[in-house]
Amino acid sequence: MNVGDERSVSYWMEMAPVIDAPALEQDETCDVVVIGSGIAGLSTAYELSRFGRSVIVIDRGGIGNGMTARTTAHLATELDDFYSELIRVRGEDEARLYYDSQVAAVNRIEAICRDEGIDADFARVDGFLFPAEEDHKKDLEEEYQACRAIGVDVEWAERAPVPGLDTGMALRFPNQGRFHPTKYLAGLARAIEKNGGRLYANTVHVSDKEVDGGVEITTERGPVIRAKVAVFATNSPTNDKVAIHTKQLPDRTYVVAGRVPKGSVPDALVWDTLEAYHYIRIQPLSGTEDLLIVGGEDHRSGEEPEIEKRLTDLEDWTRNRYPSFTRADYRWSGQVLEPIDFMPFSGRNPGSTNIYVHTGDSGQGITNGVAGSLTIAPLILGEDSRWAPVLDPSRKSATSTTSVGEFVRGQAGAVKNLAEHLGGGEISSVDELQPGQGALMRKGLHKIAVYKDEAGVVTQRSAACTHMGCIVHWNGFEKCWDCPCHGSQFAPDGEVLNGPAVKPLAEVEE
Repeated sequence: MNVGDERSVSYWMEMAPVIDAPALEQDETCDVVVIGSGIAGLSTAYELSRFGRSVIVIDRGGIGNGMTARTTAHLATELDDFYSELIRVRGEDEARLYYDSQVAAVNRIEAICRDEGIDADFARVDGFLFPAEEDHKKDLEEEYQACRAIGVDVEWAERAPVPGLDTGMALRFPNQGRFHPTKYLAGLARAIEKNGGRLYANTVHVSDKEVDGGVEITTERGPVIRAKVAVFATNSPTNDKVAIHTKQLPDRTYVVAGRVPKGSVPDALVWDTLEAYHYIRIQPLSGTEDLLIVGGEDHRSGEEPEIEKRLTDLEDWTRNRYPSFTRADYRWSGQVLEPIDFMPFSGRNPGSTNIYVHTGDSGQGITNGVAGSLTIAPLILGEDSRWAPVLDPSRKSATSTTSVGEFVRGQAGAVKNLAEHLGGGEISSVDELQPGQGALMRKGLHKIAVYKDEAGVVTQRSAACTHMGCIVHWNGFEKCWDCPCHGSQFAPDGEVLNGPAVKPLAEVEE
């Protein structure tokens, strides 16, 4: 199981090409084992397989059916946290290098689509950033100056292409992109197998260790993979307890998508300047319609009881600005990991020799994932990696006022969460639960995660996340348990859907 087994189904998941891959049934050896089959994992496996490395990719669920299939697939060199903030944190030189990595990522996707014959609906489009509020105009001016200082391709536009709103002056970022992510992942999978790579679905990593100049990956069913190098690309790293997780926070983000008359919404990327910002694109469909895709309403994972209101607000926001949007044909959610200094972590895992990691994508998951592959692959091949010093997972995370605020908020949330072990439950009896609902209940000294299915069958598991012991919270939209501390997600029966946890929620002693 992985996050593809949550309740909502994205457009990309519904239209995903089938990637046939068996579960691992026997021990294997290879040069590189990649854990995670999203954009970062498959991109890294692809790059290494091109250079003759024997590669194995494993995923706890279906190949290509994880968090990448829950994005909106913007291919943007614009930075959602703003280059002006990044410059304050890391300086102009590192901000310039980061921008360069994003340009390289979009270019690489375009080249791979061409070279491998992948029809993933790739197209170059303009991107527009517009002020959500009057006093945000000064933020745009500051961002324009910051972008110009480090060479970002940007210019002023009289307005953003939002049909139902006069946005006023906006920043235009030419030569951005959009594509169909699951079509692209399927194409990468085919190319990896063509190069001799092996893909294993429904194969859960449960432990890893460095031995004799290599790495051993133990899987849930018992088989062991022995490799020279391992790469963890699992959204939130499953190989690490502390080093990375103290430098990033998990956020839930939401998406609505609905059919609109073809041409009624311009083919462009659009973002506003709210903290939980809105992001918009279209996906061309055959016939007379396009699919308008709008995301936003982000919040800390596991800390929002009124998710339905978030989705309703997102639909209302869309209708007010895109008159051709009448209803949401799709509604889904995903999780992003927000790094403290606005850049992802890509490179050698802190304290390891032969283990690499990619995480911390923020809202730039596709481009950061590909940039991560272009950073990690050269390191494994023994070559220089242009962006390795900037994206190094061991780097000291410099901070700005904005990032410090996020970091403090995150750590305060973790402390508050751990204190929940001592408090009361949300219900006092399972009889209070309606079918299809989950809630926390105190049972003696422990908090219990209780779920009643549609048939009235009750499942009880420990509410303590098996990663670091934080209390999980019920997500009524996705029908899963979310950990607010580090982003683990669990099915109603306690099985892991998303790391960093690798073990299911513990059974409750009677």
